[in-house]
Amino acid sequence: MTEQNDRYESTRSSWENIWDKASIAVELEAAEYDRAQAAIRAYLPFLSKDEIHLEAGSGLSAIVIKLRALGYNVQGLDYAVNALRESRRYDPALTLVAGDVHQLPYRVDSIGSYLSFGVLEHFEHGMLPALKEAHRVLKPAGILVLTIPYPNLIYRLGQFRRARAGAGPLADDAFYESAYTRQALLDVVTEAGFTVQRCQATSHSFTLWGLGGLFRAPGYYKTSRLAEFLGALLKRVLPWAFNYSTLIIARK
Repeated sequence: MTEQNDRYESTRSSWENIWDKASIAVELEAAEYDRAQAAIRAYLPFLSKDEIHLEAGSGLSAIVIKLRALGYNVQGLDYAVNALRESRRYDPALTLVAGDVHQLPYRVDSIGSYLSFGVLEHFEHGMLPALKEAHRVLKPAGILVLTIPYPNLIYRLGQFRRARAGAGPLADDAFYESAYTRQALLDVVTEAGFTVQRCQATSHSFTLWGLGGLFRAPGYYKTSRLAEFLGALLKRVLPWAFNYSTLIIARK
């Protein structure tokens, strides 16, 4: 248990370091990228403006800010307190909570939707405990919106090359994130008590960004026009071979 606690604390400290070097302005710009806007368009019809929505793992609050501007009552939660302080300096009106996604400071059946974008894959013990906690605080028929990395063809090629090179297991302190196949993700979301409404492959252009070169444009993780064009094509013809992540929309 002590080792797990140490790893958990080191992960939190790592995120504090990441947010110390990040910029809200840049994060807001990234939220306007085509891949980010495509995800927003996919889940927004499931959210009600009459409910409270929680982004768990909100970081510098870019999505909180964007959705609030659209008229949604969104609160942010993170265990990186420095990110919350920076967000509050940007907009003192934001509702932000310091907390752990595994022990949410909310009552049972009190939240309209739970939003999680690239967060739960970073816990080495898996995402089930956090998903069960999300299920606890959501109202009956409340909505879960979740994005998680997918082990696409390029990811698997990297794993294969690593194995061929005879690389051993990663050091204990090297864990960064897990990738979930479509079925593995559906299984864990269902085990947590949710009924899946939509499961779709997303961010194909960002998979290409990872290859570098012509697929990158100047800017913060910005994809080139070529990556956007090919990503749109891959989304149509090979949706589950080159997607960077999977978007899940589920109901309690």
